[in-house]
Amino acid sequence: MNTANKLTMLRVFLIPVFLVVLYLEFPFHMVYALVIFILASVTDFVDGYIARHYNLVTDFGKFMDPLADKMLVMAALLWFVEVGRFPAWALLIVVVREFAVTGLRLIAVEGGRVIAAAWSGKVKTASTMVCICLMLVMVHPVLDGVCLVLIVATTLYSGLEYFVKNKDVIDWSKV
Repeated sequence: MNTANKLTMLRVFLIPVFLVVLYLEFPFHMVYALVIFILASVTDFVDGYIARHYNLVTDFGKFMDPLADKMLVMAALLWFVEVGRFPAWALLIVVVREFAVTGLRLIAVEGGRVIAAAWSGKVKTASTMVCICLMLVMVHPVLDGVCLVLIVATTLYSGLEYFVKNKDVIDWSKV
C-alpha cells in the first residue's frame, strides 16, 4: 500500500474516532473533534497531491479516496442533524447528489468514459469541510444558517453541473 492510500485509510480510521470524541462530552471535546476533522480533511488534499505528483494513482485510491471523503462529511453532517443544527432535508440533498453523481460516473465508465472531478465539486467539498469546521467551533444559529445555504447551494450547483456537462452519457431515448 503506497503513501497516498495509507493517508486515505488514515482518514477512514479517523471517522469513528471523530464520532466518539463528538459523543463523549468531556472538557474541550469539540476542540479535539475539530482537530481530528481538520487532520482528516487535510489528508484528503495531501493524498491526492501525493498520488498525482509521484504517479501513485491506483484503482484502490480512485475508489477509496472519494468514498472516504463522503464518509467523513456524512458522519459530521449526520451528527449535526442529530443535535438539531442541520436539517435532515438538507442532508438528503447532499446524499442524493452524491448517489446521482456516482451513478452518472458508473454509467460513463460502462461506456468507456471517465468523468473527472469538476472544479465545482472541489469547491463543494472544500466549502462543506470549512462549514463543518466553523460549526464545530461555534454554536450560533446564524452561522448554522449560512453554512446550510452554502452547503446546499454548492451541492446543488455542482450536481447540476455534472449532469449538464455530461448529458450525453445517458441515452435519454432509452429511459
